[in-house]
Amino acid sequence: MSKSASIHGEWSSHLAFIMAATGSAVGLGNIWKFPHITGTYGGGAFVLLYLLCIFLLGFPLMMAEITLGRRGRHSPINSLRHLTAEANSSRLWMFIGWMGVCTGILILSFYSVVAGWSLAYIEKLISGQFSDLANLPSEALSELAQNAFGELVSNPYQLILWHSVFMLGTTWVAASGVRGGLERAINYLMPLLFLLLLGLVAYAFTTPAFMQGVTFLFHVDFNALFYPHCTPEACEFSGEALLAALGQAFFTLSLGMGCIMAYGAYVPADASITRTTFVIVLADTAVALLAGIAIFPIVFSNGLEPSQGVGLVFHSLPLAFGQMSGGLVFGVLFFLLLSVAAWTSAFSLIEPAIAWLVEATRLNRRQATWLLGGLIWLLGLLTVFSFNIWQHVTPLSMFDMFKDKTIFDLLDFFTTNLMLPLGGLLIALFAGWVMYREHSAAELQLDANGTAYQTWQVLTRLVVPAGLLIVLAKVLPTVGVLVALFTAWVIFREHKAEAGRIDSNSSAYRTWRVLIFTLVPLGLVLMVLNAVGVFA
Repeated sequence: MSKSASIHGEWSSHLAFIMAATGSAVGLGNIWKFPHITGTYGGGAFVLLYLLCIFLLGFPLMMAEITLGRRGRHSPINSLRHLTAEANSSRLWMFIGWMGVCTGILILSFYSVVAGWSLAYIEKLISGQFSDLANLPSEALSELAQNAFGELVSNPYQLILWHSVFMLGTTWVAASGVRGGLERAINYLMPLLFLLLLGLVAYAFTTPAFMQGVTFLFHVDFNALFYPHCTPEACEFSGEALLAALGQAFFTLSLGMGCIMAYGAYVPADASITRTTFVIVLADTAVALLAGIAIFPIVFSNGLEPSQGVGLVFHSLPLAFGQMSGGLVFGVLFFLLLSVAAWTSAFSLIEPAIAWLVEATRLNRRQATWLLGGLIWLLGLLTVFSFNIWQHVTPLSMFDMFKDKTIFDLLDFFTTNLMLPLGGLLIALFAGWVMYREHSAAELQLDANGTAYQTWQVLTRLVVPAGLLIVLAKVLPTVGVLVALFTAWVIFREHKAEAGRIDSNSSAYRTWRVLIFTLVPLGLVLMVLNAVGVFA
């Protein structure tokens, strides 16, 4: 186990890390995306599928990423430099760290702009833009909502203002250090987030459709899960819900971009990674479910559609708050909740790049943070202009799948559908196959021959890669096939190397051979079937 502390500092306790990692995991996706996809795929049945995916995919992968971070004790880039040397492996695995740093920078550049919308809507609600709506006809309400959002995104000066406010807050906190900045801010923001969320749940309890919303969230309807697009004429099976659950289980925990690895580098040596990860996963899931309990009663009380996504948050809910008794106050609290969730995630997005820049240059943390903050702010202008003066600019329009995508759409597409799942896959392969068993077992504080460790290994080595390959292949089939072939090569190469380090006649090793020669080919077949549209 790594005993030395990181040069960047250390969390004061394992509880501080739990709050920081939970803050990283809890973001805008928990508040609006989870209720949106739950509504799309029928409520409670999707929640069950999501919980299964998060404990089979998200839980072991988060353990793996924290393990790499604490073992390396540096930025993701230099942690991988140390770990590859320790495992006598190729330094090409450092690509995980480089891609993670780049992914965090790119995501924060557009995440900051979208988070700025929440800040803008706080101002809109306080100024009375959504007041006294009870007697307006539905056509006027719809026009008001569209105009409010349209005026915001079409005005680059407004977007730049709120983008700047968000980035200033993020940079100022991150520049103050691990304990003096990140931990201190999170100690205030995370309790505030839960208080705001509980306050909104209490408010939802007073609405006439509270039980309808709760029933929708927890009622198990497998027909809606597997046949989400039924019509009176036809009803076809669809695997969309499984893909959505796999993706949400992975993305909701901020995995695959080095954030959790960077935070893991600051974890005290005596903290249990297994127990800590379990608490983080539970807290993140609780926030997603509480968000659903808070949002769905308001949705149904106002006759809104529960599967509207972003439109629900920035079009429908402001109107709903404007028509309900005390709604404007709770509307402000709702968008404050979104802003707090976004900030706690933003701190982790910039941290891998800060850590690397401090290690690689003579800059101190404050200088490195403000330099990166300025760079990310400039990159954010690409997203700002994608909604107005550059809304017709489509750089990759020569390709059919990208012909209508703006710069913002492309940034979102490539980071979400390629860089994040690829990063998560490589982390799972490195932690499960390349890193020596005795090293990972020591960091996890588990017996290398025990059931708990071997279960984690099976999930990390086989289940997590299979799930992420399916996510990759759904959107980018060709890339998915290439990555699948690379994955198979890594598994067989490391499996052969492991045979030289352990007794190849042992029952444990024979079990591994059975698993590899059955599950890997099966996973590749499923991935190819998914790529050609069988699960569409």
